[in-house]
Amino acid sequence: MTKITKIKGDASFRSFFRKINIKRDSIIVVAKKEKFKNLLVYDAINKILLKNKILAPYLYNENYSKNFIEIQDFGKKTMFNELNKKGKNKFIYFKKIIELLIKIQSIKNRKINTFKNKKYLIPKYEKKILIKEANLFCDWYIKNNFSKNGIKKFSKKFKKVMKNLASRLMLKENVFVHRDFHISNLMLVKNQIGVIDSQDALIGNKAYDLASLIDDVRLKTPKTLKNQIYNYYVKKQKRLNILKLKNDFEILSILRNLKIIGIFTRLAVRDGKKKYLKLIPYTWQLISMRINKNYIFKDLKKLLKENFKKELDEN
Repeated sequence: MTKITKIKGDASFRSFFRKINIKRDSIIVVAKKEKFKNLLVYDAINKILLKNKILAPYLYNENYSKNFIEIQDFGKKTMFNELNKKGKNKFIYFKKIIELLIKIQSIKNRKINTFKNKKYLIPKYEKKILIKEANLFCDWYIKNNFSKNGIKKFSKKFKKVMKNLASRLMLKENVFVHRDFHISNLMLVKNQIGVIDSQDALIGNKAYDLASLIDDVRLKTPKTLKNQIYNYYVKKQKRLNILKLKNDFEILSILRNLKIIGIFTRLAVRDGKKKYLKLIPYTWQLISMRINKNYIFKDLKKLLKENFKKELDEN
């Protein structure tokens, strides 16, 4: 007997169903919108991860014409659930996650055959993509705070600052970047860590996923733990320019969290997914924490203080 139940979705256009039967449990991923990325590319990236001995969902079946794939079920234990438990030594888990991240960043093969037997090459995470993503802050969030003329004025200044910050990145764009490497996308599977939600992967800056993990808006962590995780990453690296990493980590953390404020606002306004709005105050807190540490953020700090003093000061 087969039982199919709908399970909680995420911020994408996908729907998920758990299929339970005697043979094996599986997850059915349905995507009518953006199905190339959400089905075909998702499986292609998973294949690359699996080839590199990184636990990712295995494809059981595909029916691309009917908008779904059937993949391995990693169960219900996310690292988020685990780390949210009281009394847990979080650093022990984060050490394992950092080791996994370093393994992911060492992936060399970037080309794979999709289940449609066509080559897929992971694209580059170019600076123009980073800038466009950070500008989502303007496209969605500031609409609620300014007049039409005010939006135009703020956006012009903001976009100039974003371009300048992206131009200050120092590390090469040469490692596998998951792009959503945080504890909600990491699963506990029989003492191993499985990686999900990898369809947005690009080849980019090694500080990006590190910033995504440490300055994760979903889990509040003290500065001491953030520093511990960061230092452990540095310690585990063989060849690393520490000054360049610190520079890029801080820039990418801020760019990513400005993007997140824009995305969470878009999810609420466009898609009716209002639950993400409650994460915005902590996102401001993370921006505030990083913005005060480095002189290169002086223009951004001035601009945000002039327009979002309450949000920055409250955090």
